[in-house]
Amino acid sequence: MLELRHIFKTYEGKPLLNDISFKLDSGETICLLGASGSGKSTLLRIIAGLEDPDSGSILFNNIDLASTPPHLRDFGLVFQDYALFPHLNVNDNVAFGLKMRRMGQDEMTERVASSLELVNLMEFGQRRVTDLSGGEQQRVALARALAIRPRLLMFDEPLGALDRSLREELLNELRMILHRTQIPAIYVTHDQEEAFTIADRVLILHDGQIVREGTPAEVWANPKSAFVAEVLGLGKVFEGVVRGSQNGEWKVESKFGVFVVGCGHEHQGGEEVHLLARPLKVQDEANVISGIVTDVIFQQDRYKVTFDNGLFVYLDEPPKVGEKLTVRVKVECLA
Repeated sequence: MLELRHIFKTYEGKPLLNDISFKLDSGETICLLGASGSGKSTLLRIIAGLEDPDSGSILFNNIDLASTPPHLRDFGLVFQDYALFPHLNVNDNVAFGLKMRRMGQDEMTERVASSLELVNLMEFGQRRVTDLSGGEQQRVALARALAIRPRLLMFDEPLGALDRSLREELLNELRMILHRTQIPAIYVTHDQEEAFTIADRVLILHDGQIVREGTPAEVWANPKSAFVAEVLGLGKVFEGVVRGSQNGEWKVESKFGVFVVGCGHEHQGGEEVHLLARPLKVQDEANVISGIVTDVIFQQDRYKVTFDNGLFVYLDEPPKVGEKLTVRVKVECLA
């Protein structure tokens, strides 16, 4: 399907994208997750043909797209600001790409109707887009992208301007539409919750490079680096020094205590490593952390609990500030 090979891009001498390679399979949705300036939107524009890479190649069904202009790639692109035509009604906005392809009127009418049905706007065809809510306008933008029967759908922060409840509603609808149509998709966001909801596979970008790739479950269970663990908010990342091995595991000293850490890395005595502590519900874990609770913050479905030594963990139930607390933790080595 889609394949990127060694994409490089610089701007004013500074690297924006540094050796980006990945594949997207038929019917798969991948999410490019990263902070502003990580290169994700630039990468999307390159795939769409709106910008050229400095080097590297983009292939679709094994055909190099270097000489294919944007309008001939048959890719749909949905933006955060909708990019609708305010002087046109809903039907005409959805039909715009079809008119550019000189589609016959009967087929165009059927295509517009089926696209609006997919996004639950069948009764909105004659309305002016300026009379619609933000969520309805985003649905129109999606219907317009779907109407051309794209080979690939791309979304650039499409829900960023919407409130939380509407964002969740549209995200679930979009996920069902993508599964129903089996159109491969690339979704760009800085929001981890959006990424994990919509994606079959997540690519985390940092300084123009892919630093972690995998399913949402794989990335959550094994972030592999301190940066990814911090981006995902998995817990406190802290430094430690390897002091030796014990029964095939590593003994690591930190300012929060000495921990026994199992990992697949090879270490030397005195080596500095990054560690991540996450609470466990099982009772056979050797590592514990203790301290006086200094702060408790509710964060949607969990509590961020901070100790007097600066360490924090996420818990399902809130302790009291000032309480002395001991928590069994899994300490992971992030190398």
